[in-house]
This record gives sequence, C-alpha cells and structure tokens, in this order.
Amino acid sequence: MNRPQFLLALDQGTSSSRSIVFDAHGQIVAKAQREFRQIYPQPGWVEHDPKEIWTSQIATAQEVLAQAHIGAADLASIGITNQRETTLVWNRATGEPLYNAIVWQDRRAEPACAVLRERGLEAVVREKTGLVLDAYFSATKLKWILDSVPGARAAARCGELAFGTVDSWLTWHLTGGEVHATDVSNASRTMLFNVHSNRWDDELLEILDIPHEMLPEVHPSSHVYGHARADRLGAAVAIGGIAGDQQSALFGQACFRAGQTKNTYGTGCFMLMHTGRQFQNSANGLITTSAAQVTATPEFALEGSVFIGGAVVQWLRDGLQAIKASDAVQGLAESVPDSGGVMLVPAFTGLGAPYWKADARGAIVGLTRGTTVAHIARAALESIAFQSAALLQAMSRDALAGLVSSGGVTELRVDGGACVNNLLMQFQADLLGIPVVRPKVIETTALGAAYLAGLSCGVYRSLDELAAQWQVERTFHPTMSRERAGELMQHWEHAVAQATL
Repeated sequence: MNRPQFLLALDQGTSSSRSIVFDAHGQIVAKAQREFRQIYPQPGWVEHDPKEIWTSQIATAQEVLAQAHIGAADLASIGITNQRETTLVWNRATGEPLYNAIVWQDRRAEPACAVLRERGLEAVVREKTGLVLDAYFSATKLKWILDSVPGARAAARCGELAFGTVDSWLTWHLTGGEVHATDVSNASRTMLFNVHSNRWDDELLEILDIPHEMLPEVHPSSHVYGHARADRLGAAVAIGGIAGDQQSALFGQACFRAGQTKNTYGTGCFMLMHTGRQFQNSANGLITTSAAQVTATPEFALEGSVFIGGAVVQWLRDGLQAIKASDAVQGLAESVPDSGGVMLVPAFTGLGAPYWKADARGAIVGLTRGTTVAHIARAALESIAFQSAALLQAMSRDALAGLVSSGGVTELRVDGGACVNNLLMQFQADLLGIPVVRPKVIETTALGAAYLAGLSCGVYRSLDELAAQWQVERTFHPTMSRERAGELMQHWEHAVAQATL
C-alpha cells in the first residue's frame, strides 16, 4: 500500500482562516477560506473571538478535504501556520477562553511597555529575545489579561489556565486538549522566550509576573507534536509542523541560507532575511527572531514588520468607500500616471519597523485641488512599497555594517495576496533597485507549514529537495533611475515625519 503523500496546511490569518491541500511536489490541490469578525472595542484595541478562530479553521479543513476528493487517511501530516503574537488564555479543564484573543495589532499594552522602559529593561529584553520592547508582542498582552480579568492570575498560578499563540489554541483543539505546545518561531514572538537557549526565560517571566504553569511546551518547527483526533477530520492525522506565518513563508520560499530574503504582502508586510546560526542585533530598527527550525539548533532571521500593508486597501474599500472590491484598486490606481505628489502614510495602528513610533497616526500629504480619489488610491498602494523599501534599506545597512553574515540582498522573493498586483511589484523593484521575484506558488506561508510537516513525516528527505521545487513565475526588474528612487524615498520619509509629530 502506498504511503499517503498529501499534506494539509492550516493557515490561520488575521482576517481569515484557510486550509490548503498540497501534493508532494508542493502544488496546490485544493483550498478553502472563511473570513471571521474583527472586533474593535475601542480605538487601538483589536480582538478576535477564539471560538470563531477554531470553528472557521476546522470548517475550512473539512471543506478542503471534500474539494480535494480525499479523506483524512490520505494525509501524511498536518502543518499549522498562524498569525503571530495574538494572545489567548483558556481554561485547561473546559477549553473555554478566558477573554477574547488580543490581536497582534492591538496597542492596549503600550502603558505597560512604557513602565518597563522606565525601569531600564529594554536592553535585557533585546539581548534575551532579539525583540524591541513593544506592545506588538505577546507578553504585555498576556499581562493585561492577567491584570484585568478578576481571579486570572491566581487561577494561572494554580495551573488552571493555559496561554498560547494561535497555533497552540488550534493544536489544543485538534488533539482534544491532549497537547499544549508551540514551536520556536512562535515562542520567539512572545517576548518571554530566550532565543539563545530555546527556553522560556525565568527572568522575563518574573519581570512580567507571568506564571510558568501557563506556558506551552516548545519544540522545533518540524516535529510530530501529536495527532488530530479522528472525530476532527475523519481519521487521526499527525500534526508534523508548526511555524509562525512569516517564518513559515521564509521556509516556503526556500530561503534556507544567510542573506536570502522574502517579503510577504498581507494585512501587514513582513520582510525576513535569513541570517543563519549567528545571533546579531540590528542597529537599524529591525528585530532578530528565530527562524523555522528543523532541528534543536537555533537559527535566526532579521525581520521588519509593517503593521498596515494590504489593510490599507481594505480601508480604501470599507472606510473611504473608494472601491467596491479590493481587486479594483489596481485599475483605479492605474487610471492616473502617478500619485500626483500625494503620499499616504497608513499609520492607523502606529508605525512598526524601522520607525517604531507607537503614537504615529495616518496622514495624507501633498493634496492639491487637482487630487482625485485615484491619486489617493495610487498613493495607498505605493505606501506598501515605500514601507517595504524602508525595511530593506535597514537590512542592507545591517549587512554592510557586518552585523549579519551576508553581503547584502541581491533579490527579493515575494508572496502574499498583494504580490499579484503587478503595478505594486514593479514599483517595489523600482524603489529597491534589485529584482523582485514572484514564485509560481505564492501561497508560501501555507507551503512552508506543509514542507515542515512533510519533513517530520518522511515525505521529504532534505532542504535541498525542497529548494529544488521552488520555481519562478515572474521577475520584476527595476527600470527607475536610482536618483529618482532616492528622491521618492526622501519624499516618503518627509511624509512619515508629518505622521509622527
């Protein structure tokens, strides 16, 4: 009897849950997707219903197996990839969430971060975790829940509560509460994890008053965590891979060597450069994070995170009502030859790397009587490329300064929903001055999870085998002069300054 060769990737994102079935060649067999509610209790707060995360995810998993005309017994393994930093707490006995999931975009924990900065703890956090001390990460979100929900901390100390990022929540429910675990890439985003030792850090837990009893076990990203129960999908299936969405995308893009770089264009934009086994802090506003790991040996990446990427198109659609559907933005933007001098800084939830301005707010500058909604739409689209260009410039400065073991970035591999926009990708190449390479399979976040699961279950033998499967769909070569690109970046930085006054 032939061994099952299909892989199921559960891709739990910020605005939707998706499931994709891949064959052993990394080709998509079928996919299913469901959006779920975004909850905004007050300005700067973003929440999800944990039960909706689970029900939407398992529903898409069941749907995609039906679409692929296969059963769970035909799956070699399940890989999970997820929105990172989003923080959940639930009761171990009942599985009931203690509070809504606090989403990575949420800024309510900034006052707690300010207190920690005043205590002079930035350097400690940076050295142990590679992260900046910011409300973006899970630790202060978790502290807020423990401080705000009556009786939560006492219950946590008694071992009654479990903390996890979204991957842990899904794994818990898939296994019927038998497995409380996460992988190194997700753990590295909590601001509680020592990336040098690959262990939860006792000093950080004490500083934040987080009970150790709440925490999941941590394993390599490619690892058999347990088995999804038969009543979930129709047969017991190994959960063989877990990685946070951006590390998973880096893996799915076959960026296994130092210097290889990818950018994901999703709700936010996330650029990662693999830096090998050498831990180095950035001098240019980036963070150091754990890469997806197939062994217990730590591997790292430099990362820059843009909080509002593709979400600016959602704002054009839902907030400004400039377009009826997200895919209409390219046509509207192309109806004008350029943005007419308009710059849009989408700092709706502050600015991430390389600026780290939590109090920044969105701004549109350069408006004239001749400005139309088409110019604003083009400026919104271009803002995605400008923010990403600022990230790559920061990475290049780190590389040239010898802070990472790479001579610089020679090409940018791209993925995510917005990378199908040819206007955006060409403008990105023009700003960067290097080729922008779009692969044939742009679902690289899910593909990375599938590859990690396939490695742990014997579908694949090596990283070289995976690298050989990566194929180019289109390469965008820069056509703009470096002088003009430099002028545009200066205009962008001027606009950013207006948003951070």
